[in-house]
Amino acid sequence: MAVSQDILTNTSINIINKTIDLCNMEAIEKAFTELKDENIKIDCCVNNAGLALWEDEFTQVAWSDIQIMIDTNIKWFTKVAHSVIPFLKETRGHLFNMSSVAGVECYDWGHVYGASKAYVKFLSKSLRLEVFGSGVRITDIAPGSVDTEWFSNTRFKWNQEKVAAVYKSYEPLHASDIVNAISYCFESPKHVNIEYMAIMPTAQAAARKIFREG
Repeated sequence: MAVSQDILTNTSINIINKTIDLCNMEAIEKAFTELKDENIKIDCCVNNAGLALWEDEFTQVAWSDIQIMIDTNIKWFTKVAHSVIPFLKETRGHLFNMSSVAGVECYDWGHVYGASKAYVKFLSKSLRLEVFGSGVRITDIAPGSVDTEWFSNTRFKWNQEKVAAVYKSYEPLHASDIVNAISYCFESPKHVNIEYMAIMPTAQAAARKIFREG
């Protein structure tokens, strides 16, 4: 809300706020139905539904946490893509699906999160083939370590000691870095579709290979 208010105050861009519980199928359907009824056009969608819960042995993770990851990273993510593509076909728009380096490189304790991000990668390519000829562009953005307000806090359930250790002694990516990457892809000429972009901090060479100062 603060970001939208800043845009409304300092630019001529109009903002429509819709708060949606992405774990509620009916809420997602209702939101897109309202957009259609209001004749709202969509030329860009960043499908960023996703989270990780804990890093532990597969059988030590609570089934409820596994189910939340599957529901959020696959089920609800897919529902958003399924709902927005008809809008994008009308505008020859651009869909950005947020995967992860974890969907490319397996690492210990990555199991369900990594598998769900591999699903995002596969779906992105499949949809790219399906919308071929429509003018719709699809880009799979695969970040490495990104310091955001929610990701590690959610993964470690607000254990601040564990959260701080994730980003200790190196500079990770920031949300603004991902925004810049998305902007670059979106603002590229319409005949250019950057299908896949892996973005890593300079200090990170692989999923588990991070150079920490000292």
